[in-house]
Amino acid sequence: MSGSHNLINHGAGISANKMWIAFGITLIFCLIEAFIGYRANSLALMSDAGHNLADALALALSAYAIWVANKPADNKLTFGYHRAGILAALFNAAGLVVMAGVIFYEAILRLRAPEQVQSGPMIWVALVAILVNTGIAWWFHADAKNDLNVKSAYMHMVGDAAASLGVVIAGAIIMLTGAYIADPIVSLIFALLVLWSSWGILHESIQILLEAAPVGMDLAKVEHSINHVTGVLNVHDLHVWTVSSGLIAATCHITVAEQMVSDSQKIVHEVNEMLEHEFNIGHSIVQVETDNCGGHDHQARFHTDAHHHYDHGSHQESHSHSADDHHH
Repeated sequence: MSGSHNLINHGAGISANKMWIAFGITLIFCLIEAFIGYRANSLALMSDAGHNLADALALALSAYAIWVANKPADNKLTFGYHRAGILAALFNAAGLVVMAGVIFYEAILRLRAPEQVQSGPMIWVALVAILVNTGIAWWFHADAKNDLNVKSAYMHMVGDAAASLGVVIAGAIIMLTGAYIADPIVSLIFALLVLWSSWGILHESIQILLEAAPVGMDLAKVEHSINHVTGVLNVHDLHVWTVSSGLIAATCHITVAEQMVSDSQKIVHEVNEMLEHEFNIGHSIVQVETDNCGGHDHQARFHTDAHHHYDHGSHQESHSHSADDHHH
């Protein structure tokens, strides 16, 4: 017995091509920025170029993950390849942490011995970087709300736009005061900003891979709502987890009064519909137990599995039902 609802990926509908275009733009710009930063002897500008390179790699990884996630489910990966995006987000966030560490180390060295910096190239290149990164971030903004993979790429671009703004400020300070120490100070601030922006994505992606309950999901409320479905006497063994961004799954056991299988099926359908509409749980497996023997170990059980596969944007639903009645 299963509900007639589909397993729908409510995540972003961004295309891999969009990511690849952003990758090409970012890669070309970071190479130009690194060359000018080297000629200007600006650590802040070279750090920003390094972060732009990380951005480019992050975009490439995200683009690949989007392509893989659209592959259909198979007998080995029954949920499909949706978690490829979560792995991409994890690697992107980890890469940001490593980059922040390297920039922090280089900035400390320059604080001890500030070096002369050409402020003019710093300012002009950083201004262009702000335009490039802000434009790409704006391009991803809507999709980043629902997809952790896209959000990781989006945060890369937002972080780099903020860092470029810092480079402009440092260049202006150097131009007006000659205080070359502003260059490594901005780099330190940038490193801390990168750590802050990457932590949330790193934590969320690890939580998803550990199959923790979705962020903001109140399991007590879910249990309460199931108990209030007409015909449900009790619910136990409730588990809710995130397969990928926008794709939530749940399993539970419900106890109902002894009745015809078709009547139990209606209750299961109502539970499935409630979980999808109230909690955005698109894949639910409900086991029905009848309360006719007075004990949990001897209850008649109806195993209800609702298996749905998401294939290239079309919704294909398949169900398997089995009922085992134990007579005493």
